[in-house]
Amino acid sequence: MRLVLVRHAECLGNVDKSAYTRIPDHALPLTPAGERQAREAGPRLRGLLGDGPYGVVVSPYRRTLHSLALFGLDPVATVQEPRLREQDWGNLQDDDGQRRQEAERHAYGHFFYRLAHGESGADVDDRIAAFLGELDLRPPGVDALLLVTHGLTMRLLARRAMGWSVSLFESLSNPACCEDRVLTRGADGWTLDRPFAQWRAADDGSVQ
Repeated sequence: MRLVLVRHAECLGNVDKSAYTRIPDHALPLTPAGERQAREAGPRLRGLLGDGPYGVVVSPYRRTLHSLALFGLDPVATVQEPRLREQDWGNLQDDDGQRRQEAERHAYGHFFYRLAHGESGADVDDRIAAFLGELDLRPPGVDALLLVTHGLTMRLLARRAMGWSVSLFESLSNPACCEDRVLTRGADGWTLDRPFAQWRAADDGSVQ
């Protein structure tokens, strides 16, 4: 079983944080640069998925759905899965509150800090655990799934599959837009094709 994880292409919120004050997170559009990124990523993703039949599971946000459409793929089945959505920051945000929460979250820790009207990283981790527990319900005959999701969600998918500590998770950087990782499940468990960028050593000394 292979899971090809890919982050959505560049969206408006990635280049203009004030967009979150006037557009719901789930409705943020891709930028023109993001549209180009997604089209260019398509051939690479087809190569990673291989020649056999594959399915797609996609976060139901505008930016993930549009990225998937521009990848130009031909899956046997596509499912929108809300559990693969971005960490919920609440509804429309105000600039001052957003900056304050980002600073608090960085100091407190991204996993346990609960956003005032949204989720903690631990909440996202819980829904990812439920999703991974249902992978055996994938379409019959499909050995690979493309998961079109978000940066933090990608890191938590890898954390859950690989059994990483919370400390290690918090030391990792989000992948870039349209960056991918491949998780493969064998007889001895999951393996990851390559590590995530790491901005500091994990406090508990654990490594990828």
